[in-house]
Amino acid sequence: MRPIKVLVVEDSIVFRELLVQNIGKDPAIQIVATARDPFEARDAILQHKPDVMTLDIELPKMSGIEFLRKLMPQYPLPVVVISSLNDRVFDALNAGAVDFVAKPALSSKAQLEDFIRNELLVKIKIASTVKISNIKKTVMRQEENNLSAHNNNLVVAIGASTGGTEAIYSVVKDFGTDIPGVVVVQHMPPGFTAMYAKRLNDQCRIQVKEAETGDKVRPGHMLIAPGGDKHMHLVKVNGIYQVEIKAGPKVNGHCPSVDVLFDSVARVAGSDAVGIILTGMGGDGAKGLLAMRKAGAKTIGQDESTCVVYGMPKVAYDIGAVEHQEKLSNIAQKTYAIINKM
Repeated sequence: MRPIKVLVVEDSIVFRELLVQNIGKDPAIQIVATARDPFEARDAILQHKPDVMTLDIELPKMSGIEFLRKLMPQYPLPVVVISSLNDRVFDALNAGAVDFVAKPALSSKAQLEDFIRNELLVKIKIASTVKISNIKKTVMRQEENNLSAHNNNLVVAIGASTGGTEAIYSVVKDFGTDIPGVVVVQHMPPGFTAMYAKRLNDQCRIQVKEAETGDKVRPGHMLIAPGGDKHMHLVKVNGIYQVEIKAGPKVNGHCPSVDVLFDSVARVAGSDAVGIILTGMGGDGAKGLLAMRKAGAKTIGQDESTCVVYGMPKVAYDIGAVEHQEKLSNIAQKTYAIINKM
């Protein structure tokens, strides 16, 4: 199998050279070119036809986000953004980037090597497998609909990974204030989940926040598990659904893990729940979704044709965890249809 051809776009000479030196150590990857700005990047894309591009947001002559908006319609390719803690990363994802990693502080060689090996290389390899045609390229906007729920005494649990920030938005933008309480795990670095929650809160009709222990799961509200080293669990206190955020080891390589959330929903809510698994690499959430289905919950999986990465939903489907397989654009409507029959 030929190596993955990678173009590195980074204006900092020091960081660019560090990326090249360390990424190039992996025999599965070949650095075919580097670029300091979008204009050099465009020329390199035409000349080298890379499989994946890494992209800094802050670039001279043109921002990385503007570059993505101009590039993707003409030369679509998987892009992994390397970003400081900045909510503009979500503009980059909305403009067509596949995924992002948090730029590390260059305090030690060991820290940088760990970042390259355990984060960036993993994202590059995942990006090389994505269906570029399924990446959303339109600007976020609120859309009205005629959906309504007649049973809000339930819990809706959602899990996603690569491509999930846009997929989750695509679903919850159609949720109204009558939707049962929603709990979400989206694989994301620490710090970014709070910004993502605020972004969704500003764009959607439901209220969205990064979850904290003791937060109640209420109709018209969505809680997103914080990125970092803690898992989110559904609990029931005095007959009221709440979430508990507590430390734990990685499950399926992730913390927070979709499986941990789904398992807790299966135990606590049982048949009073709907589970939704969206685009993402690997199998996190599949076994938990199966546990939910066995406990009587209704389950939905995103179909292959609309997934950026048909990994998590495929594993879930293959083991019998998915009761209803739907295109991304149909999932909100299907959720309401299920709720109104429960």
